[in-house]
Amino acid sequence: MSLNQLIEDCKVDNTKAQGELYKLFSSKLFSVCLKYSRNHTEAQDNLQDAFLTIFKKIEQYKNKGSFEGWLKRITINTVLQRYRNEKVFDIINENHVEDVELEVNEEDISIDYLLQIIQDLPDRYRLVFNLYVLDGYSHKEIANMLGVNIGTSKSNLARARQILKQTIEEYKTVKHSQSL
Repeated sequence: MSLNQLIEDCKVDNTKAQGELYKLFSSKLFSVCLKYSRNHTEAQDNLQDAFLTIFKKIEQYKNKGSFEGWLKRITINTVLQRYRNEKVFDIINENHVEDVELEVNEEDISIDYLLQIIQDLPDRYRLVFNLYVLDGYSHKEIANMLGVNIGTSKSNLARARQILKQTIEEYKTVKHSQSL
């Protein structure tokens, strides 16, 4: 069955087609959820919520642009809605934090460790970092998605980079001292 036929069948609430669509895209969308969630369990919950939203809104997909991109946008927005509802961004009014360069040498630090420390960032910093650095959204887009102002987005990104840089430097110092 073609993807277009699968989409059309999902539009008429065909549960078998919905199951096939889930099988086809759940692992990719779970990766998106994991990137924006606090942990594995929350990512699973977010994936389920995203698919409920996808099936509810699938008739809005008009076969224009990438279907996978459409799914990813809905998934990200579903996760971000949870954070907006939790008011993660309400109490944040940080002064502009100096932006830092964050360079990672793959010989010094594993990708798994890097992903873990990104995952460990406070919610507001992790979300902005992922949206800006990993998914390429602009600060204006992030501000709209999160319901914050552009300055808050920039400040949260700078703070995320500072925390990551500090964590990486501490890790490298410990690793270096262990190798002596």
